[in-house]
Amino acid sequence: MPASRITLQQLLQTLVVLFAGLFFVTACAEKPAPQKSGDKTTDTAKKQYVIGFSQCTTTEPWRALFNRLLEAEAAKMPDVKLVVLDAQDRTEKQVADMESFITRKMDAILISPKEAPGLTEVVERATKAGIPVIVLDRDVNTKNYACWIGGDNLEIGREAGRYAVEALGGPGKAQGVIYEIWGGMASPPAQDRHNGFHEIVGKEKGIKVEGNQDGDWKQEKGYNIMETALKTLPKIDLVYAHNDPMAFGAYLAAKDAKREKDIKFVGIDAIPEEGCMWVKNGQLAATFVYPPPGVEGLHAALKILKGEKVPPRISLPTRRITSANVDEYLASLKK
Repeated sequence: MPASRITLQQLLQTLVVLFAGLFFVTACAEKPAPQKSGDKTTDTAKKQYVIGFSQCTTTEPWRALFNRLLEAEAAKMPDVKLVVLDAQDRTEKQVADMESFITRKMDAILISPKEAPGLTEVVERATKAGIPVIVLDRDVNTKNYACWIGGDNLEIGREAGRYAVEALGGPGKAQGVIYEIWGGMASPPAQDRHNGFHEIVGKEKGIKVEGNQDGDWKQEKGYNIMETALKTLPKIDLVYAHNDPMAFGAYLAAKDAKREKDIKFVGIDAIPEEGCMWVKNGQLAATFVYPPPGVEGLHAALKILKGEKVPPRISLPTRRITSANVDEYLASLKK
């Protein structure tokens, strides 16, 4: 009998130990790991970032392409919700759009400003609110933002100048009359495209540049300017327009005057449905890529939100498009 009592007592002790151990293991398994508020691991593991994009207008073909590429890239990213607002070419609306993004506490903001003076203050205000701002294409009059990304218009102008020199005989030998059609004269892109072009062609004693007319980036104005130029200038060897629509308008005016075969037409932007197609059809001799910066802007925003560093300024490269490479370039856009 004593042996039976000892065995029962040992059994009870064993059961108590087992139950106590099971309770301890379960409690530890259910206890969440401690997390600090604002911990980087918690922030970077966020399921979805809400990013606002303020576009100055969508009526221009280049800006429509800009939006299309950006929205397509965002659609591939499950951790991104992109909110797009169109300022409809009005500074006051773009300011209001930016204010709404600040109020809604966006994780980051992309903005392509209509003009610098009117958008500078609201960009600074968003930065002060702790929202990373990535400025795309046109700049603002402050450095209080996370990053600027865009094409180098000065270098694009230089590239157009190099092409013009080659087309008219080559460095040191070039001869001919160039007619230049400006974009908006007050805009930094037009000024840079003018200055870069003249930096190159100005070295050629045999080249004379005519034209000092503002085409406002519009095809119909390019046509009207060229129509007048053809009446006053008996010889024009090359037209340099600050964008493809104005170059194409100039081509149409020359065609109506039956002089299009004597003139080479050069533009900028290389939009597939416009400049590239006009090159492919032989209406423009060349165009130069002005890369929409939206996709790069989106990736920069995500890097910043995940704690990575990005350069304060990122310039995107251009590319010369002629009949020799237009098909290859168009095919590369579909990949």
